[in-house]
Amino acid sequence: MLETLNFTGIIIAVCTFFVIGMWHPIVIKTEYYWGTRPWVIYLIIGVVSLVGALFIENTIISAAVGVFGASALWGIGELFHQKKRVEKGWFPKNPRRKYEPSKS
Repeated sequence: MLETLNFTGIIIAVCTFFVIGMWHPIVIKTEYYWGTRPWVIYLIIGVVSLVGALFIENTIISAAVGVFGASALWGIGELFHQKKRVEKGWFPKNPRRKYEPSKS
């Protein structure tokens, strides 16, 4: 019976869960130490990962790399949302960093 089961979807789901979980603290730490300036790095990582996923033959690895890239791109928006969360006092400000006044 196990020979007829397809675990690919479950494996991709678990990879997705871990990749998203990995990006959450990365976004928080990025905003804490450097603000929103590194958004370009997220963009480069995301685009390179998504393009790279196109050339990977293994479905599971390709999907994992694609999810990683999409999460990096999603992280751009989250980086700016994190800045607003810090401004609202929901997350701590870095006392060693100079903050620019909010434009909104």
